[in-house]
Amino acid sequence: MRNAWKFKEERQVSFVYLQGMSAGMAHTKPEASEVQLNGTPELMDLLHIDVETDAVDPKPGREDLPCSRNVLRKQRHWEKQVAAKKSRRKEEKLRRKMNRELESGTGTEHQFTKRVMKAITKERLAEARSTGLKLCVDLSMTDCMSDKEISRLAGQLRRLYGSNKKVTRPFHLFLTDLREDSRLYRECVRMNDGFLNYTMDITDESCLDLFPPESVIYLTPDAEEALESVDADKVYVLGGLVDESIQKKLSLSRAGELSVRTARLPIDEYMVKKDNVKNFHSKILAVNQVFDILLTFCDTGSWKEALQMWFPPGKGYVVAGGDSPPPPTTETHRVE
Repeated sequence: MRNAWKFKEERQVSFVYLQGMSAGMAHTKPEASEVQLNGTPELMDLLHIDVETDAVDPKPGREDLPCSRNVLRKQRHWEKQVAAKKSRRKEEKLRRKMNRELESGTGTEHQFTKRVMKAITKERLAEARSTGLKLCVDLSMTDCMSDKEISRLAGQLRRLYGSNKKVTRPFHLFLTDLREDSRLYRECVRMNDGFLNYTMDITDESCLDLFPPESVIYLTPDAEEALESVDADKVYVLGGLVDESIQKKLSLSRAGELSVRTARLPIDEYMVKKDNVKNFHSKILAVNQVFDILLTFCDTGSWKEALQMWFPPGKGYVVAGGDSPPPPTTETHRVE
C-alpha cells in the first residue's frame, strides 16, 4: 500500500510538472519549445521505469531478510521429528526381523546395533511383567547394615538387574520394603546410573502385601528343604542382606516372621567340600550370585551346570562327579 501511494503521488507531481511545461512552451520561442519537447519522452521513460519497478517488486529486499528464530526453531523441530520417525520405523523393522530369526533358531544378536538391542531388551523386560517368573528381593533388613555393607548391596542389585537384562526370558523383579528415605535407596540412586528407570517394581510394601503367603518361597541357606524346581505359580524371595559380621540365620528368621515356606539352593546335593589352605567353606552367596544360578537353571534345567558356572570357587565347594542325583523332573522349571 505504501508503494502504491508513493507511485500515485509521483504520477500527480509529474503530471502537474508536464502541464506547467506545456503552458510555458506556448509563450517561448520555437527553438526552446523543441528542446523541451525533445526532453519530454525521456521524462516519460523515467516514469515508466518507476512504474515497472514498483509493480514487479512491491516489497524490495523482503526475500533477503533472514527467518526469525521462532521459524528456525520450528523447522529444526519438524526435521527432528521426521528423522525420529524414520529411525523408529527402521528399528521396528530390525526388531521384527530379529524376533523371527530367534524363533527359528538362526538369529545372531551381535549383528544388530546397540540401539536395536536396547529396544529389544526393553520389550523383553516389559513382557516379563506379565509372563515372567517372579522374584522379590526383601530389603527389610538394611537397618542393621553398615554404610559399607549398604554400598555393597547396591552394587549387587545393579549386577542382578544387569543379568536379568541379558537373558532371553527375564524374571519379573520386585524390590520390596525399599523406602525412598532409606540409605539403600539413596545409595542405589548415587551408584547405579539409571536406577530410577530400571524395568522392575520398586515398592516400600512387603512381599506379602503383593502376593498370597502360600505362593511365596523364601530362599535362605539355612533352610532344610532343597529347591528342586522353579515354578511359574510361585514367587521366590531373596534376602537382601550383606553381613560381614556373619550373623547367622537372619534370612531364616525373617522368613519365620512372614510365616512362609523356605528353601535353599541344592548345594549339598550337587557339590562337595574341597580342601584349601584356609580350610574355608561357605554357602553364603550374594543376591546376584543366587540369581545367576536361578537364571542358568531356568535356561538349562541343570542344577549341576548352574552351580558349576556361578558358584564362586573361593567358597570351598566344587561340583561333585557323575554320581550326583539328577534333578527331579516331576515339575516344570520354566515358563513356556
